[in-house]
Amino acid sequence: MILLLSIALALPPADADAPGADLRVMSFNIRYGTADDGENAWPNRKDFLVETIRGVDPDLLGTQETLGFQRDDLARALPEYTVLAAGRDDGKESGEMMALFYRTDRFEELRSGHFWLSETPDEVGSKSWDSSLPRMVTWAELRDRKAGPGSPPIAVFNTHFDHRGPQARLESARLIRRKVAELAPNSRVVVTGDFNAGEGSDPYEALFDPEAEAPPLVDSYRVAHPEPSPEGEGTFSNFRAGATTGPRIDWIACSPDWEVKRADIVPDSRDGRTPSDHLPVTAILAPKAGADQD
Repeated sequence: MILLLSIALALPPADADAPGADLRVMSFNIRYGTADDGENAWPNRKDFLVETIRGVDPDLLGTQETLGFQRDDLARALPEYTVLAAGRDDGKESGEMMALFYRTDRFEELRSGHFWLSETPDEVGSKSWDSSLPRMVTWAELRDRKAGPGSPPIAVFNTHFDHRGPQARLESARLIRRKVAELAPNSRVVVTGDFNAGEGSDPYEALFDPEAEAPPLVDSYRVAHPEPSPEGEGTFSNFRAGATTGPRIDWIACSPDWEVKRADIVPDSRDGRTPSDHLPVTAILAPKAGADQD
C-alpha cells in the first residue's frame, strides 16, 4: 500500500485570472540525479516529485541541484512553464543548475541572466573565499500579466549556497543583496534557494539584515510563522518522512512590498520516503495595498 501525506492539496485554489492574483512561489532542492541513492534514485522518484510540484501549483519555481537531464524531465512534465537554467561549471550544460521555472501564460520575460557567487560574479564557473565548488544564481525580471496597471515587474533570484565554506555563504548572502539592488531596483523581489545555513546564522542575518544599505528582504516563512514550531522546521529530510528536527536551510525571501499570505514546508511522503532529500518550501505572496504608488 502506498501512503501519501501532503499539505499541498490544502492550499487554496489558484485563481490566475483574477486581477492582482496571488503569487505562488516554490523552492525545491531536487537532489542531483546521478547520486547513488538506491531506492531513492531519480528514476524511482521523479514522478512523485512532479506530483508534489503539481500539488502546490506554483507560478514561480526555483530548483537546486538540477542536472541537465533533470531540467529536461521537469520541462517535459511541466509544459506550461518556461525554464531558465545554466550549468554552474561552464554557463551552459555542465554542472548543476539553479533552474528557474515560470508560468508562460502569466509572465512576460523582460530580462534574465546568471551570475556566480564569487568576487568576480560575471566570470563563468568562478569561485572565491572558502567555497568548495562554483556556486551561482539564475535570475529573471518578469512582467506579471495579471497585475494591475503601473505595477512594477517581479524579479526572482534562485540560488544554492556552498555546503562547506562558512565564509563563502556569508559573502554570497552579501553579494545577493548587492545584486538585487543593482539588477532590480524597481522590482518586487523574490529569492528562492538552498542556503545551507539555518535561521540565526551569519548568512541568514546578512540576507535579512534590515539595517543593511541594500534593499531589505524578509523571510517569508518567519513572517507567516512568527513562533518556531515545536515539531521542528528542518528542511533537509535525507529522504525520510517526518525528519524535521534539523535547521531550516531552504528559504523564500521577498521584498517588504509583498504581503506574505501563507508559507509552508511541504512534508509529502510515500511509504516513509520524501521525493527529494530536501523538503520543498512554498509561499503565497500578494502585492501590498498602495505599494505601487509613489
